[in-house]
Amino acid sequence: MADFEIHQYDVVVVGAGGAGLRAAIEASAAGARTALVCKSLLGKAHTVMAEGGIAAAMGNVYPEDNWKVHFRDTMRGGKMMNDWRMAQIHAQEAPERVHELERWGALFDRTDDGRILQRDFGGHRYARLAHVGDRTGLEMIRTLQNHAVHQGIDVFMECTITRLLTSEAGISGAFGYWRESGRFVAFSAPAVVLATGGIGKAFKVTSNSWEYTGDGHFLALTAGADLIDMEFVQFHPTGMVWPPSVRGILVTEGVRGDGGVLRNSLGHRFMFEYIPEMFRTETAETEEEADRWYTDKKNARRTPDLLPRDEVARAINSEVKAGRGSPHGGVFLDISSRRDADYIRRRLPSMYHQFKELADIDITTGPMEVGPTCHYMMGGLRVDSDTHQSTIPGLFAAGEVAGGMHGANRLGGNSLSDLVVFGMLAGRHAAEYSTASGSPAPVSEEVLDGHAEEALAPFDEHGEENPYSIQNDLQECMSSLVGIIRTESEMLEALDRLEVLKERLARVHVEGHRQYNPGWHLALDLRSLLAVSECIARAALERQESRGAQTRDDFPTTDGQWGKRRVVIRQQDGEVVVSQEPLSEMPEELRQLVEEEG
Repeated sequence: MADFEIHQYDVVVVGAGGAGLRAAIEASAAGARTALVCKSLLGKAHTVMAEGGIAAAMGNVYPEDNWKVHFRDTMRGGKMMNDWRMAQIHAQEAPERVHELERWGALFDRTDDGRILQRDFGGHRYARLAHVGDRTGLEMIRTLQNHAVHQGIDVFMECTITRLLTSEAGISGAFGYWRESGRFVAFSAPAVVLATGGIGKAFKVTSNSWEYTGDGHFLALTAGADLIDMEFVQFHPTGMVWPPSVRGILVTEGVRGDGGVLRNSLGHRFMFEYIPEMFRTETAETEEEADRWYTDKKNARRTPDLLPRDEVARAINSEVKAGRGSPHGGVFLDISSRRDADYIRRRLPSMYHQFKELADIDITTGPMEVGPTCHYMMGGLRVDSDTHQSTIPGLFAAGEVAGGMHGANRLGGNSLSDLVVFGMLAGRHAAEYSTASGSPAPVSEEVLDGHAEEALAPFDEHGEENPYSIQNDLQECMSSLVGIIRTESEMLEALDRLEVLKERLARVHVEGHRQYNPGWHLALDLRSLLAVSECIARAALERQESRGAQTRDDFPTTDGQWGKRRVVIRQQDGEVVVSQEPLSEMPEELRQLVEEEG
């Protein structure tokens, strides 16, 4: 039997970002013995990189804002592919979750009369993003982390989960290893909450940090859960493009929300040429009209620089391809000509320092060079809208690893409210499930030994492939063949390449031993990265239309019939299987909200 330790809990939460922390807090508050397992250090979650704000219809800037308008914006932004019930719950619950963060110590920016200030963001009709300058995610993690620590939740840092443990009844725990020592660890629990984030490291240019390797998607898929919407990968329109060492680092949408505009190399505000029909009734169609909105915030018509992210990313991509890009392959984002230096430094302190220190650019005196960067995965585990339980009993998910909420395109700011709204629900129902189900079935030593042997395979002396070479070739494949613009021929080529990469991974070899071995860590991460990459390519190939984050050159229009169908992915006999299933019908009263003009 391999050398490993075993822990017993009622609920194990995998991932310590906003969703994981909120789930652990809720499960613990419900009386469940709760473990919080994170791949990195506590406080290092990718949530800290969410800058602009948390979307909630609190009505502090525009009293006419309410959950119904937020729901409508979310559904329209997601091109009607959202799970309508999740979008409804999210819009209704988000304001209370923001007030809860405030009660727990979050320090939001304030209006003149002392209420939480809210800023404009793309796709939102009203200013509704509660924020802390441009460091909102950091403040959110600080608040949730302090609250979780004070509850006495057990935290397992620098611990990577490599397999879920299952029985005939459902989930029975999780298996992984300590990154520092390489020693194996097993968690016995009747309920597991996945809150592992996204898949950005499958692409060459990404805003995501090193932890985002699709772990939760892979764990769920190999355990037998359904994945949905995997074709919808969001490319944030504004990442840094220069210097190369920082290419892809996020430039918050808050820059545009505070007045920044996009220009091409000719100095032209090109977004006015890319307004889709769906948004024409609520978007300024000339610079003069947009500037009136800029000076009079009570004018609800929007500047096209704040269209949903998929629209802006495609527009930037088109401008660069047409030869009107910036010197380093992006476009210009300018706020210096529209706001004074003190305002920029006060409202966007992180952006000011980021460009000053990393690119030697003063954004108070000149423009930034920005371009699309892989940012967010809309697809993930299929979960029940109200409980966030997956198709496997006892397996729950929240945050970016869960699919359905954002449809074909996520609106900025909805991610942070998604984390706390559905993190709370997942934690609550995981605790209830663990109480009702009792102790999980014991896991055999043979199963644990098998997982340990699998994890140690890269040390086989007969392997000859380098994990870093495989990762580089994977990122090149996904970026060039399954990126912003897709075609059938390129995706078929990508799938062929992925098969070769899987064969190479079976022959991977790492030097040294298990202690402090980043090559070994990457070799194990590559299983997840290759699996989610195949899921993305197969789902994108299946959806023969362009919608939201899915843009097909060979199917350039949006097909109404595809708007009624969802792409579902499962694993059967070790192979990825793709199918189509109908979307659930939206109640008539909600449909009327979405179809209202203006």
